[in-house]
Amino acid sequence: MSTTATAKSALWVILAAALLFQGGGGVRCGKNGPSVQQTQVGYGAKPKFRVEVRNNCPMCPVIDVHLKCNGFSQALIPPKLLKLIAPNDCVVNGGLPLGPSQRLAFAYSHTHPISFSPLSWSLQCE
Repeated sequence: MSTTATAKSALWVILAAALLFQGGGGVRCGKNGPSVQQTQVGYGAKPKFRVEVRNNCPMCPVIDVHLKCNGFSQALIPPKLLKLIAPNDCVVNGGLPLGPSQRLAFAYSHTHPISFSPLSWSLQCE
């Protein structure tokens, strides 16, 4: 094989690898985005609920995590933990990163549980 053919082959291999691994977060984390788990921890007229948001990616921080939060009132939780930015859109931790496998928890009291679920996020892999 000539030197030119070898160089062209090597260039194609490098280009293919770069395209394959573009946006490394998806490759490293797959479908391991953030999750939300809610548990009732108190009872009475206004039961208490504990909510845990977890970054399920073991390799990359997740940033700008938004949750669906229909029926949420900002008076229930400090905005530093969860901030209502639009109807049914709350940002977790001020948009700051949650490290690999990190959890952030908060509690609130309400007459019924509020449904929280991941809406959007970004993986911060290098």
